[in-house]
Amino acid sequence: MTEGLYVKPIAFKEACAYIIEVHRHHKPPQGHKFSIGLFQRGEMVGCAVVGRPVARGLDDGWTAEVTRLCTNGAKNGCSMLYAAGANAAKAVGYRRIVTYILGSETGASLRASGWMLDGDVNGRSWSCPSRPRVDKHPTEDKQRWVRVLGALPDWEELQRTLA
Repeated sequence: MTEGLYVKPIAFKEACAYIIEVHRHHKPPQGHKFSIGLFQRGEMVGCAVVGRPVARGLDDGWTAEVTRLCTNGAKNGCSMLYAAGANAAKAVGYRRIVTYILGSETGASLRASGWMLDGDVNGRSWSCPSRPRVDKHPTEDKQRWVRVLGALPDWEELQRTLA
């Protein structure tokens, strides 16, 4: 374990307050399934928010997404939070977890905690003619990372077993 760092569950409100204070380029997300705080000597030094996947195509009921993660620079803090988020998601039944980082970021914390690069995603604006918006987030290309937590159930085999 990294010197004096530990994780514990936190309220969404606590996570949002920390994100407002520390995150470089995003506001807090709209909601969550759970949030994890990273602490050192009783002081919060990071947090992760895990929720439903933002991409509709990934929202299958088996996939969770780390929608926000930030630290104050605590050594190995991001890796600890990514690992804790994946472990917690697995414990409640998710089969995979995804997250997105900016294309300009290295992904070292993700690799260190057992995630794999899943591919590049074109950056874009959420604005469209039918619903114009002002971009308050980076629109550069992103990388999608994934950690497989378990196999999806074989429904046909399960039905044969129950028959």
